[in-house]
Amino acid sequence: MSLRNDIADNIVKTIKEITDPRPVLVTREPFDVEKLAITQFPAVMVNSGSEERDDFDMSFRSGTIEYTLRCFVRGAAEIDRQKNDLIEAISEGLEEDRRRGTSNPGVTTLIATVEVIDRLPPLAEVIITVQVRYRYRKGVE
Repeated sequence: MSLRNDIADNIVKTIKEITDPRPVLVTREPFDVEKLAITQFPAVMVNSGSEERDDFDMSFRSGTIEYTLRCFVRGAAEIDRQKNDLIEAISEGLEEDRRRGTSNPGVTTLIATVEVIDRLPPLAEVIITVQVRYRYRKGVE
């Protein structure tokens, strides 16, 4: 399995383990948020994104992979509070293991951006961009 997939799977696992608020649906598969049952919220879709790679030195390369977390909450009241609580819970959850389950000391995780998407209530959407930086020996990944 590739490092990109290992990290994405770790992000999914980490978000699934959040307890307050507990995301109900966490997946790497696309879904139509309009077709979800109210019982499937909060929902999070994890997507692997762009990657930049550079030479670190003669033997090692470094890379930064971006993962996009599309987070959805739904409710008749306190929708803004629900968004903020989910953002905080995801941030804290990802902070617990910044190496994303790897033994590679060169792996680190950073929440790069949080973007609120305008939606009509009762839905709310937030996009969290997570950057994972890593280092690896050239020719080996």
